[in-house]
Amino acid sequence: MSDRPTAPAGNLHLVLAQPEIAANTGAIGRTCVAVGATLWLVRPLGFRLDDRYVRRAGLDYWEHLELRVVDGLDEVAEALGRDRLWWFSTKASRPYTEATFRPGDALVFGPESRGLPARLVAEAGDRALRIPMRPEARSLNLANAAAVGLYEAVRQVEARNSSHGGGLPS
Repeated sequence: MSDRPTAPAGNLHLVLAQPEIAANTGAIGRTCVAVGATLWLVRPLGFRLDDRYVRRAGLDYWEHLELRVVDGLDEVAEALGRDRLWWFSTKASRPYTEATFRPGDALVFGPESRGLPARLVAEAGDRALRIPMRPEARSLNLANAAAVGLYEAVRQVEARNSSHGGGLPS
């Protein structure tokens, strides 16, 4: 048996690279439970997973969360496929609404204080996405940005599935 993480077939994934704020991660975990997405946390984490702020933000949803904790983004890419990763950044130029999300895709977000490294965003090419906003706003809160991106991916996957007789699992 391999100790490499494996992805459940067909669902969406949300990846937090080096998250710093427990409450954001808890809220994102709750959103992942709501849509059936797997949450990946890439170390180092700015908090402990047993932190009361994580638990409080996730409420009683945390026990239902499909969670993977890994040491690097390469582990995520190896498990899911690099072509399944969508990199969200304020440094990207392509709006997230222009992406075509499919079951099994992963939305990747960087740490709250600095976002994803510019090198990763540049290497991502068309897979680097941004959430449009007014210039007065530097960025959205990570939990809000993750929810915006994840629900667009869910909308697209659901629309595709409903045209084929499927939908989100209950």
